[in-house]
Amino acid sequence: MDDGLIWILVGLVLLMAEIVVPGVFLLWIGLAALGTGLVTVLFAPGFATKVVVFLVLLAVGIGAALTLRRRQKPPVRVNTPDAGLVGRMGTVTERSPAGARVHLGDSDWSARVSGEAEVGDTVRVDGVDGTTLVVSRVRR
Repeated sequence: MDDGLIWILVGLVLLMAEIVVPGVFLLWIGLAALGTGLVTVLFAPGFATKVVVFLVLLAVGIGAALTLRRRQKPPVRVNTPDAGLVGRMGTVTERSPAGARVHLGDSDWSARVSGEAEVGDTVRVDGVDGTTLVVSRVRR
């Protein structure tokens, strides 16, 4: 069997494996193998040239993948406890040595207060720790 056809066959096998095994690493190796196979069929280069062509095509593919990855938007954080809560204002409804409760929107949340805040004070959500709000008193 011709070397070029072997490169093309290996590239196709890797591309099919990419479909079965999720990820994107086999895609670039498979495309580099296909490209090397095409160069081999068209020009019949020596072994060293085939290796260099394969490595150059692989480097170009990895560079393209990294460029595409940088352009992706960060994942949308839907239905996570801190989605949309940080920065919102609430009211302290209960304060005890064990912690506090804060009314925020239409819900009451357990809260950990940074600093001093009494019942009725307005607080701002600074973060979320599990299902506990981390809040601080808003100074007027």
